[in-house]
Amino acid sequence: MKKSGSDEGEGAASPSQLIDARITELGDWRGETLARVRLLIKQADPEAIEEWKWRGVPVWSHAGIICTGETYKNVVKMTFAKGASLEDPSGLFNSSLEGNTRRAIDFHEGDTIDEEALKALVRAAVALNMSARARPSGSRKTPRSA
Repeated sequence: MKKSGSDEGEGAASPSQLIDARITELGDWRGETLARVRLLIKQADPEAIEEWKWRGVPVWSHAGIICTGETYKNVVKMTFAKGASLEDPSGLFNSSLEGNTRRAIDFHEGDTIDEEALKALVRAAVALNMSARARPSGSRKTPRSA
């Protein structure tokens, strides 16, 4: 499925195909982890849209960005765009904890994914996106007159 915000040219592969290719290209625990995370996102939100942004970053969106799936030499990083606003009762967030907006989960080789907690976090991110979208743009609080 093509998405207008993706970095792809005319006739290029779809974001889903590009993510498939990244998983195959990695060919190790990082590819397996990215594939597992992708499956869990789809299970948590079957309406999530896959995108390919910033010259090679898998992104999942629903009424705004849910999270990204970046791969590095020693880590697969799931960055939640509005993670600082999400409850994390299972303590999944273990990276980018100092920021005011984003939070991330770094998966290292051999880590076990708490699948139910991760799916709950994805659903919470979607709910937050949906609630922000539902709010009328003119509903900002204004100071009261004296």
